[in-house]
Amino acid sequence: MKMRFCVLMMGLALAHSGCAGDNGNREQTGDRGQTVMTEWGRTDDGTPVHLYTLTNARGAAVSIATWGATVVSLTVPDRTGQPGDVLLGFDTLGPYLQPHPYFGSIVGRYGNRIGGASFTLDGQTYTLAKNNGENSLHGGVRGFDKYVWKAREVPSQDGQALELVHVSPDGDEGFPGTLTATVVYTWTDDNALRIDYTATTDKPTVVNLTNHAYFNLSAGQSETILDHRLELDADRFTPVDAGLIPTGELRPVEGTPFDFRTARRIGDGIDADDEQIRFGGGYDHNFVLNGPAGTLRRAAFVVDPASGRTMEVLTTEPGVQFYSGNFLDGSLTGKGGRTYVKRAGFCLETQHFPDSPNKPDFPSVVLRPGETYRTTTVYRFGTE
Repeated sequence: MKMRFCVLMMGLALAHSGCAGDNGNREQTGDRGQTVMTEWGRTDDGTPVHLYTLTNARGAAVSIATWGATVVSLTVPDRTGQPGDVLLGFDTLGPYLQPHPYFGSIVGRYGNRIGGASFTLDGQTYTLAKNNGENSLHGGVRGFDKYVWKAREVPSQDGQALELVHVSPDGDEGFPGTLTATVVYTWTDDNALRIDYTATTDKPTVVNLTNHAYFNLSAGQSETILDHRLELDADRFTPVDAGLIPTGELRPVEGTPFDFRTARRIGDGIDADDEQIRFGGGYDHNFVLNGPAGTLRRAAFVVDPASGRTMEVLTTEPGVQFYSGNFLDGSLTGKGGRTYVKRAGFCLETQHFPDSPNKPDFPSVVLRPGETYRTTTVYRFGTE
Protein backbone atom coordinates (compact mmCIF):
# COMPACT_ATOMS: atom_id res chain seq x y z
CA MET A 1 0.00 0.00 0.00
CA LYS A 2 2.86 2.35 0.87
CA MET A 3 4.54 1.76 -2.50
CA ARG A 4 1.24 2.36 -4.33
CA PHE A 5 0.78 5.66 -2.48
CA CYS A 6 4.30 6.86 -3.35
CA VAL A 7 3.85 5.98 -7.01
CA LEU A 8 0.50 7.79 -7.08
CA MET A 9 1.98 10.89 -5.46
CA MET A 10 4.92 10.93 -7.85
CA GLY A 11 2.51 10.67 -10.74
CA LEU A 12 0.54 13.64 -9.44
CA ALA A 13 3.72 15.70 -9.09
CA LEU A 14 4.93 14.89 -12.59
CA ALA A 15 1.50 15.50 -14.08
CA HIS A 16 1.47 18.95 -12.56
CA SER A 17 4.97 19.90 -13.64
CA GLY A 18 5.10 18.29 -17.07
CA CYS A 19 6.25 14.93 -18.41
CA ALA A 20 9.78 13.88 -17.56
CA GLY A 21 10.82 14.07 -21.17
CA ASP A 22 9.53 17.59 -21.81
CA ASN A 23 11.95 20.10 -23.29
CA GLY A 24 13.65 22.13 -20.56
CA ASN A 25 12.98 19.56 -17.85
CA ARG A 26 15.69 18.92 -15.29
CA GLU A 27 15.61 16.46 -12.41
CA GLN A 28 17.68 16.24 -9.26
CA THR A 29 17.27 13.04 -7.32
CA GLY A 30 18.48 11.92 -3.94
CA ASP A 31 17.89 9.34 -1.26
CA ARG A 32 15.03 11.32 0.22
CA GLY A 33 13.12 12.52 -2.79
CA GLN A 34 13.24 14.29 -6.11
CA THR A 35 13.09 17.78 -7.59
CA VAL A 36 11.69 18.27 -11.09
CA MET A 37 11.94 21.57 -13.00
CA THR A 38 10.04 22.44 -16.16
CA GLU A 39 9.27 25.60 -18.12
CA TRP A 40 5.67 26.32 -17.13
CA GLY A 41 5.03 29.21 -19.53
CA ARG A 42 6.07 32.76 -20.28
CA THR A 43 5.09 36.22 -19.13
CA ASP A 44 3.64 38.78 -21.53
CA ASP A 45 7.16 40.04 -22.30
CA GLY A 46 8.39 36.52 -23.04
CA THR A 47 10.25 35.84 -19.81
CA PRO A 48 10.23 32.10 -19.02
CA VAL A 49 8.49 31.00 -15.84
CA HIS A 50 9.69 27.73 -14.34
CA LEU A 51 7.84 25.33 -12.07
CA TYR A 52 9.76 23.25 -9.55
CA THR A 53 8.09 20.22 -8.01
CA LEU A 54 9.72 18.99 -4.81
CA THR A 55 8.76 15.46 -3.79
CA ASN A 56 9.85 14.02 -0.45
CA ALA A 57 10.60 10.47 0.64
CA ARG A 58 6.96 9.89 1.56
CA GLY A 59 5.83 10.87 -1.94
CA ALA A 60 4.17 14.11 -0.81
CA ALA A 61 4.85 17.03 -3.15
CA VAL A 62 4.91 20.82 -3.33
CA SER A 63 5.15 22.84 -6.57
CA ILE A 64 6.68 26.32 -6.64
CA ALA A 65 6.69 28.75 -9.56
CA THR A 66 9.30 31.42 -10.17
CA TRP A 67 6.47 33.88 -10.90
CA GLY A 68 5.99 35.57 -7.53
CA ALA A 69 7.90 32.74 -5.81
CA THR A 70 4.41 31.23 -5.70
CA VAL A 71 3.52 27.98 -3.97
CA VAL A 72 1.20 26.56 -6.61
CA SER A 73 0.24 23.23 -5.05
CA LEU A 74 0.84 21.24 -1.89
CA THR A 75 -0.30 17.63 -1.98
CA VAL A 76 -0.51 15.64 1.26
CA PRO A 77 -2.54 12.61 2.38
CA ASP A 78 -5.73 12.53 4.42
CA ARG A 79 -6.32 10.07 7.27
CA THR A 80 -6.96 7.25 4.79
CA GLY A 81 -3.78 7.95 2.82
CA GLN A 82 -5.64 9.61 -0.06
CA PRO A 83 -3.50 12.46 -1.49
CA GLY A 84 -5.03 15.88 -2.06
CA ASP A 85 -3.92 19.42 -2.90
CA VAL A 86 -4.69 21.70 0.07
CA LEU A 87 -4.00 25.04 -1.69
CA LEU A 88 -6.32 27.31 -3.64
CA GLY A 89 -4.93 28.47 -6.98
CA PHE A 90 -4.90 27.69 -10.67
CA ASP A 91 -3.89 24.75 -12.87
CA THR A 92 -1.96 26.87 -15.38
CA LEU A 93 0.25 29.97 -15.38
CA GLY A 94 -2.14 32.24 -17.30
CA PRO A 95 -4.52 33.13 -14.44
CA TYR A 96 -1.59 33.87 -12.14
CA LEU A 97 -0.51 36.60 -14.58
CA GLN A 98 -3.92 38.25 -14.21
CA PRO A 99 -5.28 40.00 -11.08
CA HIS A 100 -5.97 37.47 -8.34
CA PRO A 101 -5.96 37.53 -4.51
CA TYR A 102 -2.26 36.65 -4.12
CA PHE A 103 -2.82 32.88 -4.22
CA GLY A 104 0.35 31.31 -2.76
CA SER A 105 2.55 34.32 -3.58
CA ILE A 106 5.37 35.94 -1.68
CA VAL A 107 4.18 39.46 -0.93
CA GLY A 108 6.48 42.42 -0.32
CA ARG A 109 8.30 44.70 0.03
CA TYR A 110 5.76 45.19 2.82
CA GLY A 111 3.17 42.47 3.35
CA ASN A 112 -0.21 43.71 4.61
CA ARG A 113 -1.29 47.36 4.85
CA ILE A 114 0.47 50.67 5.40
CA GLY A 115 -2.05 53.34 6.32
CA GLY A 116 -2.30 56.39 4.10
CA ALA A 117 0.26 54.81 1.76
CA SER A 118 3.07 56.73 3.44
CA PHE A 119 5.52 56.55 6.33
CA THR A 120 8.36 58.57 7.81
CA LEU A 121 11.83 57.11 8.36
CA ASP A 122 14.78 59.08 9.76
CA GLY A 123 12.85 62.30 9.26
CA GLN A 124 12.00 61.70 5.61
CA THR A 125 8.48 60.92 4.42
CA TYR A 126 8.02 58.31 1.72
CA THR A 127 4.89 58.20 -0.41
CA LEU A 128 3.85 54.76 -1.61
CA ALA A 129 1.55 53.48 -4.32
CA LYS A 130 -2.10 53.34 -3.25
CA ASN A 131 -3.75 50.07 -4.20
CA ASN A 132 -6.19 49.49 -1.33
CA GLY A 133 -8.31 52.61 -1.01
CA GLU A 134 -6.06 55.19 0.59
CA ASN A 135 -3.63 52.52 1.75
CA SER A 136 -0.73 50.51 0.36
CA LEU A 137 -1.31 46.75 0.41
CA HIS A 138 1.22 43.93 -0.10
CA GLY A 139 3.89 46.14 -1.62
CA GLY A 140 1.77 48.29 -3.92
CA VAL A 141 0.55 48.07 -7.49
CA ARG A 142 3.43 45.82 -8.56
CA GLY A 143 4.65 44.01 -5.53
CA PHE A 144 7.02 41.05 -5.31
CA ASP A 145 4.20 38.72 -6.38
CA LYS A 146 4.34 40.16 -9.91
CA TYR A 147 7.97 39.43 -10.77
CA VAL A 148 9.88 36.39 -11.99
CA TRP A 149 12.31 35.42 -9.24
CA LYS A 150 15.70 33.79 -9.93
CA ALA A 151 15.69 30.20 -8.67
CA ARG A 152 18.21 27.49 -7.97
CA GLU A 153 18.09 24.17 -6.18
CA VAL A 154 20.14 24.14 -2.97
CA PRO A 155 21.29 21.27 -0.76
CA SER A 156 19.40 20.44 2.42
CA GLN A 157 19.77 17.78 5.09
CA ASP A 158 16.02 17.84 5.71
CA GLY A 159 14.57 17.26 2.23
CA GLN A 160 14.32 19.11 -1.07
CA ALA A 161 15.13 22.85 -1.09
CA LEU A 162 14.71 25.73 -3.54
CA GLU A 163 16.17 29.23 -3.24
CA LEU A 164 14.52 32.21 -4.97
CA VAL A 165 15.95 35.73 -5.17
CA HIS A 166 14.42 39.07 -6.17
CA VAL A 167 16.15 42.47 -6.27
CA SER A 168 13.87 45.45 -5.70
CA PRO A 169 15.46 48.75 -6.85
CA ASP A 170 15.65 51.95 -4.85
CA GLY A 171 12.32 53.78 -5.15
CA ASP A 172 10.36 50.67 -6.15
CA GLU A 173 6.66 51.47 -5.41
CA GLY A 174 8.00 54.37 -3.33
CA PHE A 175 10.14 52.33 -0.93
CA PRO A 176 13.73 53.51 -0.30
CA GLY A 177 16.82 51.40 -0.85
CA THR A 178 17.79 48.58 -3.15
CA LEU A 179 16.48 45.50 -1.35
CA THR A 180 17.73 41.99 -2.14
CA ALA A 181 15.16 39.45 -0.91
CA THR A 182 15.87 35.73 -0.68
CA VAL A 183 13.36 32.99 0.09
CA VAL A 184 14.35 29.36 0.64
CA TYR A 185 11.58 26.77 0.55
CA THR A 186 12.46 23.42 2.10
CA TRP A 187 10.03 20.53 1.69
CA THR A 188 10.94 18.07 4.42
CA ASP A 189 10.48 14.34 4.72
CA ASP A 190 7.98 14.83 7.56
CA ASN A 191 5.64 16.84 5.29
CA ALA A 192 6.64 20.31 6.49
CA LEU A 193 7.13 23.34 4.27
CA ARG A 194 9.82 25.52 5.83
CA ILE A 195 10.20 29.07 4.52
CA ASP A 196 13.37 31.00 5.40
CA TYR A 197 13.33 34.67 4.46
CA THR A 198 16.36 36.97 4.36
CA ALA A 199 16.88 40.47 2.98
CA THR A 200 19.56 43.15 2.80
CA THR A 201 19.47 46.80 1.78
CA ASP A 202 21.81 49.61 0.78
CA LYS A 203 19.67 52.34 2.41
CA PRO A 204 17.43 52.39 5.48
CA THR A 205 14.07 50.90 4.52
CA VAL A 206 11.14 48.88 5.86
CA VAL A 207 10.47 45.25 5.03
CA ASN A 208 7.84 42.67 5.96
CA LEU A 209 7.77 39.51 3.84
CA THR A 210 5.21 36.73 4.01
CA ASN A 211 3.56 34.02 1.96
CA HIS A 212 -0.10 34.46 1.03
CA ALA A 213 -1.18 30.83 0.63
CA TYR A 214 -4.89 30.02 0.87
CA PHE A 215 -5.52 26.67 2.54
CA ASN A 216 -8.46 24.30 2.46
CA LEU A 217 -7.40 21.11 4.21
CA SER A 218 -10.30 19.18 2.70
CA ALA A 219 -8.46 19.41 -0.66
CA GLY A 220 -11.59 20.67 -2.40
CA GLN A 221 -14.02 18.23 -0.81
CA SER A 222 -15.60 21.01 1.27
CA GLU A 223 -16.68 24.19 -0.47
CA THR A 224 -15.70 26.40 2.50
CA ILE A 225 -13.39 26.26 5.50
CA LEU A 226 -16.13 27.10 8.03
CA ASP A 227 -15.97 23.62 9.62
CA HIS A 228 -12.18 23.69 10.04
CA ARG A 229 -11.13 23.98 13.68
CA LEU A 230 -8.50 26.62 14.50
CA GLU A 231 -6.29 27.19 17.50
CA LEU A 232 -4.11 30.33 17.75
CA ASP A 233 -1.39 30.82 20.35
CA ALA A 234 -2.33 34.46 20.85
CA ASP A 235 -3.75 36.23 23.91
CA ARG A 236 -4.14 39.53 22.04
CA PHE A 237 -4.94 40.91 18.60
CA THR A 238 -4.62 44.30 16.90
CA PRO A 239 -8.08 45.84 16.33
CA VAL A 240 -8.53 47.90 13.17
CA ASP A 241 -10.47 50.89 11.92
CA ALA A 242 -12.96 50.77 9.06
CA GLY A 243 -10.05 50.84 6.56
CA LEU A 244 -8.50 47.76 8.25
CA ILE A 245 -5.59 49.78 9.63
CA PRO A 246 -4.60 48.87 13.21
CA THR A 247 -5.58 51.45 15.82
CA GLY A 248 -2.39 50.76 17.80
CA GLU A 249 -4.19 48.91 20.60
CA LEU A 250 -3.22 45.39 21.62
CA ARG A 251 -6.60 44.05 22.72
CA PRO A 252 -7.11 40.86 24.76
CA VAL A 253 -8.99 38.18 22.83
CA GLU A 254 -10.81 36.99 25.93
CA GLY A 255 -14.55 37.44 25.67
CA THR A 256 -14.40 38.27 21.94
CA PRO A 257 -14.95 36.30 18.69
CA PHE A 258 -11.14 36.44 18.34
CA ASP A 259 -10.48 33.97 21.15
CA PHE A 260 -8.96 30.91 19.49
CA ARG A 261 -6.76 29.97 22.43
CA THR A 262 -8.77 26.76 22.58
CA ALA A 263 -9.50 25.13 19.23
CA ARG A 264 -12.91 25.94 17.83
CA ARG A 265 -14.80 25.93 14.55
CA ILE A 266 -13.90 28.90 12.31
CA GLY A 267 -17.54 29.46 11.37
CA ASP A 268 -18.74 29.83 14.94
CA GLY A 269 -17.76 33.50 15.31
CA ILE A 270 -17.38 34.63 11.72
CA ASP A 271 -20.76 36.42 11.56
CA ALA A 272 -20.80 37.66 15.15
CA ASP A 273 -22.41 41.02 15.97
CA ASP A 274 -19.05 42.61 16.61
CA GLU A 275 -17.61 45.83 15.19
CA GLN A 276 -14.27 44.23 14.34
CA ILE A 277 -15.97 41.36 12.52
CA ARG A 278 -18.06 43.87 10.57
CA PHE A 279 -14.98 45.90 9.60
CA GLY A 280 -13.25 42.79 8.24
CA GLY A 281 -16.32 41.10 6.78
CA GLY A 282 -15.16 38.20 8.93
CA TYR A 283 -11.64 37.57 10.17
CA ASP A 284 -8.94 39.72 8.59
CA HIS A 285 -6.87 40.60 11.63
CA ASN A 286 -3.36 40.37 13.02
CA PHE A 287 -2.91 38.25 16.14
CA VAL A 288 -0.12 39.01 18.61
CA LEU A 289 1.65 35.70 19.09
CA ASN A 290 2.65 34.52 22.54
CA GLY A 291 6.30 33.92 23.30
CA PRO A 292 9.40 35.86 22.27
CA ALA A 293 9.64 36.96 18.65
CA GLY A 294 12.78 35.70 16.98
CA THR A 295 12.34 32.19 18.37
CA LEU A 296 10.65 29.44 16.36
CA ARG A 297 7.46 28.66 18.28
CA ARG A 298 3.96 27.44 17.58
CA ALA A 299 1.55 30.01 16.20
CA ALA A 300 -1.45 27.97 15.09
CA PHE A 301 -2.96 24.54 14.66
CA VAL A 302 -5.76 23.74 12.20
CA VAL A 303 -7.67 20.52 11.60
CA ASP A 304 -10.26 19.58 9.01
CA PRO A 305 -12.45 17.06 10.88
CA ALA A 306 -13.80 15.53 7.67
CA SER A 307 -10.47 14.58 6.07
CA GLY A 308 -8.42 14.40 9.25
CA ARG A 309 -5.70 16.60 7.76
CA THR A 310 -3.92 18.88 10.21
CA MET A 311 -1.60 21.86 9.79
CA GLU A 312 0.68 23.22 12.50
CA VAL A 313 2.23 26.66 11.96
CA LEU A 314 5.49 27.68 13.65
CA THR A 315 7.20 31.02 13.18
CA THR A 316 9.81 33.44 14.48
CA GLU A 317 7.53 36.37 13.63
CA PRO A 318 5.66 38.45 16.26
CA GLY A 319 2.28 38.14 14.53
CA VAL A 320 0.05 36.20 12.18
CA GLN A 321 -2.76 37.52 10.00
CA PHE A 322 -5.76 35.22 10.08
CA TYR A 323 -7.84 35.87 6.98
CA SER A 324 -10.99 33.86 6.39
CA GLY A 325 -11.35 34.45 2.63
CA ASN A 326 -14.02 37.12 3.04
CA PHE A 327 -13.42 38.75 -0.34
CA LEU A 328 -13.60 35.58 -2.41
CA ASP A 329 -16.92 35.95 -4.23
CA GLY A 330 -17.32 33.11 -6.70
CA SER A 331 -15.91 35.09 -9.63
CA LEU A 332 -12.70 33.01 -9.83
CA THR A 333 -12.52 29.54 -11.30
CA GLY A 334 -9.64 27.64 -9.81
CA LYS A 335 -8.10 24.20 -9.91
CA GLY A 336 -10.16 21.49 -11.51
CA GLY A 337 -12.83 24.00 -12.52
CA ARG A 338 -13.81 24.69 -8.91
CA THR A 339 -15.46 28.01 -8.15
CA TYR A 340 -13.92 29.76 -5.17
CA VAL A 341 -16.86 31.01 -3.15
CA LYS A 342 -16.69 33.25 -0.11
CA ARG A 343 -14.55 31.57 2.56
CA ALA A 344 -13.35 28.81 0.26
CA GLY A 345 -9.93 29.10 1.89
CA PHE A 346 -8.12 30.69 4.83
CA CYS A 347 -4.72 32.35 5.20
CA LEU A 348 -2.31 32.34 8.13
CA GLU A 349 0.23 34.97 7.06
CA THR A 350 3.10 35.15 9.54
CA GLN A 351 4.33 38.72 9.77
CA HIS A 352 5.24 41.87 11.60
CA PHE A 353 2.14 43.89 12.40
CA PRO A 354 0.27 45.88 9.73
CA ASP A 355 1.13 49.60 9.55
CA SER A 356 4.17 49.11 11.78
CA PRO A 357 6.11 51.90 9.98
CA ASN A 358 3.52 54.32 11.40
CA LYS A 359 3.18 52.68 14.83
CA PRO A 360 6.36 53.24 16.87
CA ASP A 361 5.09 50.99 19.67
CA PHE A 362 4.82 48.00 17.31
CA PRO A 363 7.88 45.76 16.73
CA SER A 364 10.22 47.54 14.32
CA VAL A 365 10.28 46.70 10.61
CA VAL A 366 13.23 48.98 9.84
CA LEU A 367 16.19 47.40 8.02
CA ARG A 368 19.48 49.27 7.71
CA PRO A 369 22.61 48.71 5.63
CA GLY A 370 24.84 46.09 7.20
CA GLU A 371 21.89 44.31 8.83
CA THR A 372 20.15 41.16 7.59
CA TYR A 373 16.42 40.63 7.88
CA ARG A 374 15.75 37.00 8.89
CA THR A 375 12.50 35.20 9.60
CA THR A 376 11.39 31.58 9.44
CA THR A 377 7.95 29.99 9.15
CA VAL A 378 7.04 26.29 9.03
CA TYR A 379 3.76 24.77 7.87
CA ARG A 380 3.73 21.13 9.06
CA PHE A 381 1.06 18.73 7.81
CA GLY A 382 -0.25 15.57 9.41
CA THR A 383 -3.45 13.67 10.19
CA GLU A 384 -5.57 12.71 13.15
